[in-house]
Amino acid sequence: MTSVEDAVGLTRTATAFAPVAAPRPLKDASRAVVTPRVSATLERRQLWERRYRMSLRVTDAAVIVVAIALTAAAQLFVLGTPAAVVMRDGVLLAAMWFLMLSALSTRAAAVFGSGAAEYTRVAHASGLAFGCLAIVGVLWEWQGLRPLLVIALPVGMLGLLLTRWVWRKWLLQRRREGQYSSRTVVAGDAEDVRYVIDALRRGGETAYHVVGATLFDGNAVELEVDGDRYPVLGNVNTVATVATQLSADTIIVASRPDGDPDFVKQLGWQLEGTASELILSSRLTDVAGPRVSLRQVEGLPLIQVKIPTYEGGVHLLKRALDVVVAVAALVPIALLAPALALIIKADSPGPVFFRQDRVGRDGRTFRMVKFRSMKTDAEQQLAALKEQNEGAGLLFKMKDDPRVTRVGRVLRKLSLDELPQFWNVLIGDMSVVGPRPPLPSEVTAYDGTVYRRLYIKPGITGLWQVSGRSDLTWDESVRLDLRYVENWSVMNDLQIMWRTGRAMVQPKGAY
Repeated sequence: MTSVEDAVGLTRTATAFAPVAAPRPLKDASRAVVTPRVSATLERRQLWERRYRMSLRVTDAAVIVVAIALTAAAQLFVLGTPAAVVMRDGVLLAAMWFLMLSALSTRAAAVFGSGAAEYTRVAHASGLAFGCLAIVGVLWEWQGLRPLLVIALPVGMLGLLLTRWVWRKWLLQRRREGQYSSRTVVAGDAEDVRYVIDALRRGGETAYHVVGATLFDGNAVELEVDGDRYPVLGNVNTVATVATQLSADTIIVASRPDGDPDFVKQLGWQLEGTASELILSSRLTDVAGPRVSLRQVEGLPLIQVKIPTYEGGVHLLKRALDVVVAVAALVPIALLAPALALIIKADSPGPVFFRQDRVGRDGRTFRMVKFRSMKTDAEQQLAALKEQNEGAGLLFKMKDDPRVTRVGRVLRKLSLDELPQFWNVLIGDMSVVGPRPPLPSEVTAYDGTVYRRLYIKPGITGLWQVSGRSDLTWDESVRLDLRYVENWSVMNDLQIMWRTGRAMVQPKGAY
């Protein structure tokens, strides 16, 4: 998945109910005057945002009530807790929980449909609510709070994340239909404008619909980006006027004009009442939000980029997550393995498992284990098939590889051949989520940049697997791995695990 925010540093937003109308050219852009008024497009945007936010409030409240009600039932009928205590704890927790969801801006327009950012805020708000309740309980020496932590917290947090996911899918579907997207004008030099539009197009389900551009250089009447044409209107002095004429509520400044340090400030003044967002694009490619922060120094806005680290407590947390997931996965795998072993043996003579040397963190070699999906002489046949290679870069791939067995094709399509790798995760050779584990022959051909893939443990799944697998080019695969290495987080790992489950049901690029 290509993240638009990573590529251009944008903040998600949305607009209009109706499909986007074709832009109207300016009759005389140089004489048009922008007046402070609330545009109809902006009013429609504010209306749908309020409705969407209210829907989130209703579902949040419903989830909290259900979680607390289940806990209360356990307290009353199983533990025999007094009804007055149950009522007190439940009401206080519900109030704190709902308050924290609002205080941490979990329903802010900036995170509508943004995935990990929204889920992280919901998780933090839930944890903070229970932390505050625990502090109150300790200070007042309340008894019986443990059931709330054991039942209400996991049930409620899971319910909140699930409902937010459902709403996110609904919103993205509306955006694919041309609704709830911000009508956007991109302003700047031609090269920078083209870069931003291309990044927004790659996003696919982005909240921004580009309806026009204003170029600071050249006299083009339209701008072509990957076959699509966008009208070019106005000039450096009429950006706000163009936005008004096109009924745009978002302006992305791709670059500033030379010698005009007050351009952005003055543009913001001109847009008062006519637009909702003024966004400054950044060329910080493949740098995720958690590593970027804004600092003010004597009125000077500075973008701070945190240098990635590969040691410390956060990596211990990743290891703990790996162990928990591996143990949980190996139990059903152990039950499934005998049946798979019989099928593999019946289809093709040879061992059930396939072991191969792979390169792990910091260049250390380990033996990766998989269910065998190829004939036993697959390595000997490789040389004869080199000319038919359909893979990218250093990878060898064939859609109709004659070495793959009949059962092996099914195992690969469903990713079942990779299940034994959870053993590699348990013993510490791999992680559940990480870069693709390379062969030693691949690593010897790495340049300095690609070698950064080995800064953390390789994974069973990763961005490469949920973004197309073998259909990716070599450069795309490397870029996704490097982006993950420098921007990983526990929340992103959980999101990738979720997407991996979907990819197994609807496989793409698996052969």
